[in-house]
Amino acid sequence: MTYTLTNLQDDIRNYTEVDSSVLSNSILNTIIKNSENRIYRDADSDDNRFYATSNLQSGNRYVTIPSDLRFIRYAQLTDGSGNQVFLEKRDTSFMAEYYNTPGTQSGLPKYYGNWDANYWVVAPTPDSTYLITLAYTKQPTSLTDSSVSSSGTYLSNKYQDLLLYGSLVEAYGYLKGPADMLQYYEGSFQRALQSYAIEQQGRRRRDEWQDGAIRTALKSESPSKY
Repeated sequence: MTYTLTNLQDDIRNYTEVDSSVLSNSILNTIIKNSENRIYRDADSDDNRFYATSNLQSGNRYVTIPSDLRFIRYAQLTDGSGNQVFLEKRDTSFMAEYYNTPGTQSGLPKYYGNWDANYWVVAPTPDSTYLITLAYTKQPTSLTDSSVSSSGTYLSNKYQDLLLYGSLVEAYGYLKGPADMLQYYEGSFQRALQSYAIEQQGRRRRDEWQDGAIRTALKSESPSKY
């Protein structure tokens, strides 16, 4: 089922029993974006995993961060012989000390770290051109974006309850609605979020052949009195 932006806006108004004179489309779009961001911060999904490749240039230790990045998962380097190696994550203080150590400034990069909001830094400084693959979790396209508002997103089409409950929490907060209703939808949101996280970060990343099928433990029965 396609859960469009219009569907979600209508449901929020129907659940809160508030019409468009109070919950306008622009207000609802902000509410929906806030809900999406809360979900994406609490649990990542495979749909948001992304890969980007670029070339490290000789003599340039900086790598441009993708504009849609939320967080990095790993960085992989391909050397001149086609060998692939993973770079180790280090903090900027390590990098600063590394570059102050004589004789270690140039070569095949071994480390990477966040430099600022726009760049990563690698060490040593590349002594040649190397292909680097960045695996990261990206900022998803919001349902409020015109490019997907009528077709839905991965989140809206597969996890409608999660997005709806999250939006209702935001809506009742905006409306300063009854505390019991806010508490109810917050509880519903948390249960839906837990199921979402278990599926995305648990079941989808398991392999029955290697990990075994997931089984629910049976409760032991009370001993018979007879």
